[in-house]
Amino acid sequence: MSEILPFRYLFGPGPGNAYPEVMAALSHPVIGHLDPVFIARLDRVSAGLREVWGTANARTWPVSATGSGGMEAAFVNFVEPGDPVVVAVNGLFGERMCEVARRCGAEVVRVEHEWGQPVDAERVLAAHPSPKIIAAVHAETSTGVRSDIAALGAGKGDALLLADAVTSIGGLELLADEWGVDIGYAGTQKCLGVPPGLSPFTVSERAFERRVREPRSWYFDIGLLGGYVGAAQGRTRTYHHTAPVTMIAGLEAALDRILAEGLPTVWARHEAAGAALREGLEDMGLELFAAEGSRLPSLTTVRVPDGVSSARVRRILLEQYSIEVGSGVGEFADTVWRIGLMGPNANPASVTLALGALGEAIGAAR
Repeated sequence: MSEILPFRYLFGPGPGNAYPEVMAALSHPVIGHLDPVFIARLDRVSAGLREVWGTANARTWPVSATGSGGMEAAFVNFVEPGDPVVVAVNGLFGERMCEVARRCGAEVVRVEHEWGQPVDAERVLAAHPSPKIIAAVHAETSTGVRSDIAALGAGKGDALLLADAVTSIGGLELLADEWGVDIGYAGTQKCLGVPPGLSPFTVSERAFERRVREPRSWYFDIGLLGGYVGAAQGRTRTYHHTAPVTMIAGLEAALDRILAEGLPTVWARHEAAGAALREGLEDMGLELFAAEGSRLPSLTTVRVPDGVSSARVRRILLEQYSIEVGSGVGEFADTVWRIGLMGPNANPASVTLALGALGEAIGAAR
């Protein structure tokens, strides 16, 4: 018999605790992926995703994959061998973009930034005279940094702007059309408050016209996927794959809940929780990692105090308080903590709990 694990407060960079409405939806009876009830649900979910993306793009839907699958779909559909692709690298997921683009045969132009700093739009825009794609992470999960995607959109010229919104969608202001985003992918497991497994995806008409006609991936071919969600685009729906019907029901519940609360209210709730957490950490004498003025509200990075074992503190939090926080990444694995307040956890009670437990754990680990 499988072990039933205790409840965890997931205050890390990975999956966040789900909204209660989502958990209820996940317990509904499983229906078929061709059931008319599910087809109508998929249309509603696509419409809701347009709202949280801030777009009118017809080709907006949940890709049946995690955020990393969304990243691969974003590159494989638009990059052909030899295409120049400029990638802003200021953390792990910018690094991963470079690798995915390389495997598609791109001429990858890396624009390096110090980790913890936002993307320098001027340097990125000047990196190549005529790139096919300019790619950047809006909310870098590995460093807790928010970058100005609108500045890249304003200066992109003929290039397609590709944005990672995994840690921002459903929690931070996101205006894909206004900012000039042509290709966007995200994940459900952070501010949307849904378990991992789907990638909210959007493609502008401008980008779709410039897609790879036969991409290397059949599964992620947006020409085929677009037919599967064709009813929302006024076309006959064609079968593509067996969709994760229960996950999409959960996403529908999350979108309904977020849009009922109101996007500006949700954004403000995340901003307030992030600000309160940062203030509390500094009051404890801890040093924040991400650059001031570019710190994410949904994911706060803080330096581990000298003489304190990061691993021991995290173990105490998990075993004694049932709280999971994340370690840093790469060279910062032992020197930075990543504390996420996303979706239902973006509230004052979670801030109080996280600060109190962290203080106790640091004291016990010294």
